[in-house]
Amino acid sequence: MRTTLNRRTWMSSAAAVLGTAALAGEESLNSRWRPNYILSSALYGTATLPKILPEVAKTNATSIDLWPQPHGTQRGEIESRGVEQVQQLLEKHDVRLGGIACYRPGAFKLESEFAVARQLGDSETVLVTTAPGNGTLSGKPLDAAIRAFLSKLSPAIKQAEAGAGVIAIENHSDSLLNSPESICRFTTLVESDRVGIALAPHHLPQDGNLLADLAGEAGLALKFIYAQQYGKGSKEKLPKADELLQLPGRGSLDFGPLMRQLAEMQFAGPVEIFMHPVPRGVPILNSIAEITTAIQAARAYLDGLLAS
Repeated sequence: MRTTLNRRTWMSSAAAVLGTAALAGEESLNSRWRPNYILSSALYGTATLPKILPEVAKTNATSIDLWPQPHGTQRGEIESRGVEQVQQLLEKHDVRLGGIACYRPGAFKLESEFAVARQLGDSETVLVTTAPGNGTLSGKPLDAAIRAFLSKLSPAIKQAEAGAGVIAIENHSDSLLNSPESICRFTTLVESDRVGIALAPHHLPQDGNLLADLAGEAGLALKFIYAQQYGKGSKEKLPKADELLQLPGRGSLDFGPLMRQLAEMQFAGPVEIFMHPVPRGVPILNSIAEITTAIQAARAYLDGLLAS
């Protein structure tokens, strides 16, 4: 009886120690990893780079993602101001060009965006775009369509492999990549380490565990994270409080599983706190200070998930 009790006591204690060690290991892992935050210029509407760049450090980001019209006007400032002046602005505020939203030119016309990345960014600047095509495909037809897309994308992939930047294809509604299956097949079929997925929870089922699984299965093919949820949608004009439900921590989506998965992966790509205003191109709130405060709150929520 005493032997059995002692054995049970020891096993219980050992399990507790191992459990504590595992938890400590997870906490240690999470404490070592911090999201590589990137600030979206589109959140500030038509505010200019001299006004937006000082906000980057305030949001704990180190880089800026430049958006073109109709979402923002900051990508256009490269032409209006000139490369040299934009470079000086980036250096003044210690900000790197981490991303360019390339939805307007599309996946097959990235030459000008690669040129900007070479001039103002570096080999890790992410060009985010979408894959045109039928979003209802499944099985073998889906695989064939993804292979055809990658084949047509090969000139851009070669530029990326030459160090011009990284290509990230967003899972977007009504595009070839718009479902969990298409994301999984795409990240499986991609062969180059310079092209991958920009994971957009906004366009997926609002299931935290599903998002974490997709990130984990993508592995090194995961290149960019949009920290945006569906909320109550972004297509129709809503009361501002409802519109802001797209931001992390405001809507019902639990980002915890995804953040823990990213920590486990030591994900090094950009994480962008994001939402769409209605209409596109307006700032998400009335002032730059209010916008930055909203981003800070979303960041605090995401960071808190790693500490909890």
